[in-house]
Amino acid sequence: MTDITKVVAPRLPNAPLRYEPAYQDQFMNILRLYFNQLDNSTQQLTTNHNLLYSVYTVATLPSAVTSGKGARTFVSDALAPTFGATVVTGGAVATPVYSDGTNWKVG
Repeated sequence: MTDITKVVAPRLPNAPLRYEPAYQDQFMNILRLYFNQLDNSTQQLTTNHNLLYSVYTVATLPSAVTSGKGARTFVSDALAPTFGATVVTGGAVATPVYSDGTNWKVG
């Protein structure tokens, strides 16, 4: 699982009393960089964490190994899910699951 890049709000320069094109250029560049960082973080969320937006049956879960340790998603057909146990198919319980890097666990 890839860590999401932390985005920190920029420290904006104090505005001059009169209009100055150099200030406006600097201000716009700071905002442009900040919004580019936000866009990149949003892209990381949607690209690296698509599993969060899907509901699978246990049989159709992607590989826990390739999904990576810490990946999370949901299943709709767990059988008697117990927190921390490997998820088992055959029931009708919807539950969140996470990858331990080898198996999908309830939680």
